[in-house]
Amino acid sequence: MKNSENFFHLHLVSDSTGETLQTVANAAVAQYADTHAVQHNHSMVQTAKQIDLVAKTLEAEPGLVLYTLVNPNLGQRLETACRDLGIPCTSVLEPVLQLMQSYLGAPGSRRAGAQHVLDADYFKRIDALTYTMMHDDGQLAGPIDEADIVLVGISRTSKTPTSIYLANRGLKTANIPLVPDLPLPPGLEGASRPLIVGLVASPERIMQLRENRVLSLNAAEAGSTYVDRRAIAQEIAATRRLCAAHQWPLIDVTQRSIEETATAIMKMHAERRASIDARP
Repeated sequence: MKNSENFFHLHLVSDSTGETLQTVANAAVAQYADTHAVQHNHSMVQTAKQIDLVAKTLEAEPGLVLYTLVNPNLGQRLETACRDLGIPCTSVLEPVLQLMQSYLGAPGSRRAGAQHVLDADYFKRIDALTYTMMHDDGQLAGPIDEADIVLVGISRTSKTPTSIYLANRGLKTANIPLVPDLPLPPGLEGASRPLIVGLVASPERIMQLRENRVLSLNAAEAGSTYVDRRAIAQEIAATRRLCAAHQWPLIDVTQRSIEETATAIMKMHAERRASIDARP
């Protein structure tokens, strides 16, 4: 990379919300741990005039350009502007569209934001998100059997972000903190519909996260068992015993990203549903 300051400008140009492009960009940037991408998001770009405005930004802050523009004229206009400026530019979507067209023998509809239509899946995700937010961190706004998935674990095991990720995939997810000397919520141990999954991490990882939380909140737990390694190890051991007693699957999230944890849970859920559906 020509820039010696270990950062570069990354321009993301999309004719819709830019979520697809953002996901691809994040995955690529993550491979360069020592380099920081200064991201510029240009979403809902659907006219030639908007392309020209993007070009002015590129001239002021040149860098790499990734785009998802289904209108080929807009894509060509952007590429021409980048070529004139000497800026690298590539379409993330076009190679896939061309491959599908070649395989299927017909062009796509070329509708901007076609993946965001208000279909049944969209409303399912919204319903799941609403449920998940109302059942975060031990809140029980309704019967636990309404959930698709229930996550249990001690503090700082990524229950909330994992729950939200699962909800974005249309799965109603409740998460319940396991707190020493406090009983489990009524109905949890007898719940039959949801997949109940325990989350654990290494004592060192939990201690580090809790210490950071205490510092950020300037909280009073600094000298308590909340950040004591021995007490944390006992909490983790109790989680393992609980899950073993109820035959709940257990996932160690120490070295896992939220996406990896959620993917493992979704696979468990799909296999469980398939097993239930196959019963006579």
